[in-house]
Amino acid sequence: MQLKRKLLIGAVVSSLGGLLFGFDTAVISGAEQGLKAFYLLDNFAHGFTNSIALIGTIIGAIFAFSPAQHLGRKKSLSIIGLFFGLSALGCGLTDNWYLFLFWRFLGGLGVGASSVIAPMYISEISPSDYRGRLVGLFQFSIVFGILLAFISNYFLKLI
Repeated sequence: MQLKRKLLIGAVVSSLGGLLFGFDTAVISGAEQGLKAFYLLDNFAHGFTNSIALIGTIIGAIFAFSPAQHLGRKKSLSIIGLFFGLSALGCGLTDNWYLFLFWRFLGGLGVGASSVIAPMYISEISPSDYRGRLVGLFQFSIVFGILLAFISNYFLKLI
């Protein structure tokens, strides 16, 4: 029983990368018009601001294998968590468009890397009887993150 509990906690914590994946991908939809006005963006800069995290996601997914192999999955996930935290703080505290792009890109790197490393880690810690369900938890977390982003966007529009 204790092993099942530890396994579930490990899988849930690892799947938080999926939650942040979904949230980070969708949350920009509630802020993009405000960003356009705040930074006085033309159409190209507006689109680039919205897509910079996805560019980081592609790069993060492509290059995630190397740190996962050299540092290990668990340590790599800790570094990814640091990327997410720094990205959130940076985006929230900067008033410089170039720095905002940098922080969104860093968050995108974390999203891409977590989309590769977290399911890998979950599958490695899971016994075969639970593997599919626990890796599926990561996928569920992505969708749940998207839902949370849309809910938070709704409440921000009310303010």
